[in-house]
Amino acid sequence: TTLPQHTRPAATKALPHPTPSTMTRYSVEPDAAVPHSKSRGSHLRVHYKHCREIAHHIKGMSASKANKFLEDVLARKAVVPFTRHTGGIGRKAMAKQCNSAGDKGRWPVKATAVVKDLLSNAVSNGETKGLDADKLYISHAQVNRAPPGRRRTYRAHGRIGKYASQPAHIELILTEKQDGVEKADDEEGEGARGKRITKKMAAKKRFVQVGGGSA
Repeated sequence: TTLPQHTRPAATKALPHPTPSTMTRYSVEPDAAVPHSKSRGSHLRVHYKHCREIAHHIKGMSASKANKFLEDVLARKAVVPFTRHTGGIGRKAMAKQCNSAGDKGRWPVKATAVVKDLLSNAVSNGETKGLDADKLYISHAQVNRAPPGRRRTYRAHGRIGKYASQPAHIELILTEKQDGVEKADDEEGEGARGKRITKKMAAKKRFVQVGGGSA
C-alpha cells in the first residue's frame, strides 16, 4: 500500500563535509605569505595552570631550544618558573636561573610531556611543508581552559563533594625566521650611518633658487 503524502518520511539530506578552514580554529591566523606551521590539542587531560606557565616560558624560543628545555624539565635539570598561578607554589633555587620575576617554580612532568609532543608535531608539520627546522621559532603559544571533567567524591556525614579536573586547549604556531638585510653603506647621506642634519639644513636642501645673479 502507498502511504499518503503527509505521512511519508522526509528524505534525509546529506550534510556537506567541513572545509579545512573550519575544521580547526586558532585564536590567531598568521599571514599566509609568512612560512609557518601549526599544532593544536583540545580537551587535554593536563592541568591548565601548568600548561599556561610552560607555554608562557617557551614562547619566543627557537624550536630546538624549547625542545631542549622541555627535555631538561623532564630530567629535573631545569624548572618551569611560575609567574601568574603562584598560589601554594614553593620557592626553588633553580628558578633564579630563569629570566623571570620571582623564584617560584615546579617540574610539571605530565604537562611538559604533552607540550613537548605538540612541539614535535608542529616541527614535523613544518618539515612536511618544506620549512627549515633550524630556523623555526615559537611565535605563538596559547593555553585556554577546557570544560572541567566533573566527578564526585564522598565526604563525611553522607555528603558529596565535587571532584573536577581542569583540562586545557593548547595551540602552537611556529614561524620561520627571515634572514636580516644588511644596511647600505651611506656614509655621506642621511641614513642610519650618515651625519645627522638639523631641520634648518633639511629646509635649505629643499629650497630651490629661482633666477640668477652676478657674484
